[in-house]
Amino acid sequence: MSLTTVTASTGRAPVDPRRQQLSAFLRSRRERITPEQVGLPMTGRRRTPGLRREEVAQLAAVGVTWYTWLEQGREIQVSVQVLDAVARALLLDPSERAHLFTLAGAEDPTPVRECPTVTPGVRLTLDRMAPYPAAVINSRYDVLAYNAQYTGIVGDLEALPPEDRNLMWLAFTPSRFREVLVDHEDEREVMVARFRSGMGEHGGEPAWRTLLCRLRKASPVFDEAWQRHDVLRPGNGLKRFLLPEVGLLRFEYTSFWLGPSQGPRMVVYTPKDEESAALLTRLPTRLPSPAGAAAADGAVPAR
Repeated sequence: MSLTTVTASTGRAPVDPRRQQLSAFLRSRRERITPEQVGLPMTGRRRTPGLRREEVAQLAAVGVTWYTWLEQGREIQVSVQVLDAVARALLLDPSERAHLFTLAGAEDPTPVRECPTVTPGVRLTLDRMAPYPAAVINSRYDVLAYNAQYTGIVGDLEALPPEDRNLMWLAFTPSRFREVLVDHEDEREVMVARFRSGMGEHGGEPAWRTLLCRLRKASPVFDEAWQRHDVLRPGNGLKRFLLPEVGLLRFEYTSFWLGPSQGPRMVVYTPKDEESAALLTRLPTRLPSPAGAAAADGAVPAR
């Protein structure tokens, strides 16, 4: 029996299961977003969490009735252009966007593929950097790839949700990275200034706005630094890490650009002195992230 065949018992066409899933998915994504995340003013008390349907329709530039029907799972024709607008309005990540198009029975005209920055050659280079810690980081401070030695500093990134594998997030919320970074107060000031510099080119992108909103809510320290409007271009420098399993490591970090300025880069940590070089052999790998670490300086726990 086709999905459009009317049943004898109800006199109505049975509901397509994918439409039911689409309805639940859109509602769940809408309810997780606050007006501040998408630049909308707070207007009075809200009886339901997240955005209203009319606000999503406004952001996606579609009719309120049409979006309501879409979220209700009605059998309506949906263009890929409208699905793209809805995906952007709801700040969907690559996996969520692909799921939206699948449930809607449409082919994404611009599918998100694996980042070409992290090629097999780049991954091989990261591994060959051992015993030096190395990672590929973009201008938003997302950690895209890394070698085993790098986990000896920041902890087991695989144990974290993808959205938390970000050095800004780790620096301003309870994490091993924040615990072992000796000059974390000064280093975080530099990171915020560089993040703001990158935001100038990417401020309209949902991923940037979402991360900024999360950081401002999670850390008063970040919010205070953000409001100073300091900017700084990416560069090289020095970092010190005090690892309980190893001791004090002094590193020079050098950025090797894999794309345009303010884009992804491979960052390699090389020992600043003989003592640090000798201690590198004791650097552990695949350390677990301290999920239960105590919050400090006003930060809200990550989970």
